[in-house]
Amino acid sequence: MSRVDVLMPQMGESIAEGTVSKWLYRRVKEPVADGAEVVTPIGEARLAREGKDVSIVTYGATVWKSLDAAVQLEQEDGVSVEVLDLRTLLPMDDAAIMRTVRKTNKVLIVHEDTRTGGVAGEIAARINEQAFEWLDGPIMRVTAHDVPLPYAPTLEDFVLPQTDDIVKAVRWLVKY
Repeated sequence: MSRVDVLMPQMGESIAEGTVSKWLYRRVKEPVADGAEVVTPIGEARLAREGKDVSIVTYGATVWKSLDAAVQLEQEDGVSVEVLDLRTLLPMDDAAIMRTVRKTNKVLIVHEDTRTGGVAGEIAARINEQAFEWLDGPIMRVTAHDVPLPYAPTLEDFVLPQTDDIVKAVRWLVKY
């Protein structure tokens, strides 16, 4: 098995050999078979984890935090969380989003963008238009704060959604 490293630095950052200018989140490593062609279908979401109590709709780096939260919630609270990885935002896989809404009836949207003007508002609007009657609670969002992303790692952690933020939101939504 060979290995592929995918590295996506933030805009304006540089990667120099032997240096790390900032925490390189979005760094994912997975084994890939030699000679295998890996293609991400455009506009097709991936069900990253099946669940029955709450759906998390997410993409990018927050997929991994959402999966961590789902494991924690199952172990500590017995809550079964479904995680839908959108993979692409345009076109967006409305059918996959509506399937998970109909299945769990409760939705949390998680992303690293700011709350104001972030794609969570668009996803929530689509759910309201296409599957409102299936909802058993409000559509919740866990997003970055409405501030510029700071450089200091501790401040960055404060601004960006963390696993604990996701766990807290799911616990609130389950009780609704």
